[in-house]
Amino acid sequence: MSLPLLVLGMLAFLALGYTLYGRFVARQLDLDDRRATPAVTQQDGVDFVPTRPFYLLGEHFSAIAAAGPIAGPILACQQFGWLPCLLWIGLGVVFIGAVHDFVSLVASIRHKAASVAEIVREHLGEGAHRALLGFIWLALVYVILAFTDITAATLTARVGEAGGESTYVQGGAVAFAATAYLGLAVVMGLLQRFLQPPLWLLTLVFVPATLALVWLGTEASTLMLLPHGTWAGLILAYCFLASLTPVWALLQPRGYLGGFVLYLVLAVGTLGVLLGGFEVQAPAVREGVALVGWEGALLPFLFVTIACGACSGFHGLVCSGTTSKQLARESHSHPVGYGAMLLEGFVAVIALATVMIAVPAKGQPPGDIYAQGIARCIGVFAGDHAVLFATTFGAMAFSTFIFDTLDVATRLGRYLLQEMFGWKGRGGAMLATALTVGVPWLWLLEAGRDGYKTGWLLFGTSNQLLAALTLMGVSVWLHREGRRCWYTLLPSIFMFAVTFWSLAVQVRSLWLKRFAPDGSVQWGAWVNLAVALGLSVLALGLVRRAIVVVRRPRAQAAP
Repeated sequence: MSLPLLVLGMLAFLALGYTLYGRFVARQLDLDDRRATPAVTQQDGVDFVPTRPFYLLGEHFSAIAAAGPIAGPILACQQFGWLPCLLWIGLGVVFIGAVHDFVSLVASIRHKAASVAEIVREHLGEGAHRALLGFIWLALVYVILAFTDITAATLTARVGEAGGESTYVQGGAVAFAATAYLGLAVVMGLLQRFLQPPLWLLTLVFVPATLALVWLGTEASTLMLLPHGTWAGLILAYCFLASLTPVWALLQPRGYLGGFVLYLVLAVGTLGVLLGGFEVQAPAVREGVALVGWEGALLPFLFVTIACGACSGFHGLVCSGTTSKQLARESHSHPVGYGAMLLEGFVAVIALATVMIAVPAKGQPPGDIYAQGIARCIGVFAGDHAVLFATTFGAMAFSTFIFDTLDVATRLGRYLLQEMFGWKGRGGAMLATALTVGVPWLWLLEAGRDGYKTGWLLFGTSNQLLAALTLMGVSVWLHREGRRCWYTLLPSIFMFAVTFWSLAVQVRSLWLKRFAPDGSVQWGAWVNLAVALGLSVLALGLVRRAIVVVRRPRAQAAP
């Protein structure tokens, strides 16, 4: 099969999805710019800030496009083959993932920028609200755990001779470039806040400066050589500080610059795949893979392994947690909500292509596979002499995705705990943030390097199940508004089916693994087992409550 034809076909399918199905959903939601958004009515200069759509699209895209749409498709391709991955990414992102993001964003702005949990409280009651808060917080902990561990692996030293007497350390180069990039974002935020130069001028200065930092990273690749555990601790410390920082100082400028990094990666990846003459090395379907079964079966584990590349419950938290507070007009929700998710789906397609054209070494991390694939695409234009820059750029883009998401995930975790326990003021914010990053830190201390592997499937399952719950809550809202909701309800039912199936298989597997062959207790398996059972109970309780509310007459449905 021709790789360029596959990529062009997917790009055309996503474009048609945005134009046809995206507009259909927009009509169902009755978008109207005459309604003032919360960013306008509650503007405070800290969280509620009306933002131009192109700027907000970059920030939102950076926040949602983390390791999931890269690591998930790569892991799934290695396990199942590229064909089922490509089919699920295309169909899932157009009809489920982008709809989820779009509708959750509109639902939030129609509820004064309320979170998904607050919307559930209004329509399903206080008990459902607290259950969803607990569910979301557990899901966010797994997001932070998985992405912190993967990022730390990206920044950890791997030494390779660059030729002659010079030594290039990939992890050190990425660490320098990524750290300097965060500092550059702070400088941009300060300039924009206090000097207010035109956005085009900031773009002309800071986007090339970001690329210059990549080159500096290749030249200074031995300055920041730290072990994996140290990087994990530093990343969590960054999450703590970043989640307490005003959005204009870091989140917005970093997201804007990160958006350009992502756009560049998509551009060079697409052109490299189309013009590079690469042959597909991976099989369309892996031999020996069971279609249906227990561990390792295509159904249901394809969906939870790919995770964010097709649909992500975490995106609903971003839409209703930070993006809805910055949306200047209702009509902007179509490109920002629906469009950004389609871009993420294409990120997943390019990630899939990087493993389709390679024969990775056994156990090679997804970040390395992706970086090397992007380097090969850049090499099509720049030649082999640019291999160090290209490799560093690919790995930095991977870490850039994750830094943006870690910041937002920690901030959302803080919001949820403060809302759940009523913690007010600066002290409450610091305590909630400390708890949100503290649990992943304790887990990584216990699990060590590659600790994400013990929780990736549960991360994907909780993430997909959260998407199902969000779609369910939005469906109840639409039903009570007298609007059609089949386009959210049917995806919700499908996602519930595959994620509960996955949970059942994982509970069985974790139960069998709770003790090692020598009789020692496997605490990681016990924790994952408890979380899996807890997620199941919370989700079933929420479904039951939704059914009760929907079956009531509309006039009596208010909890």
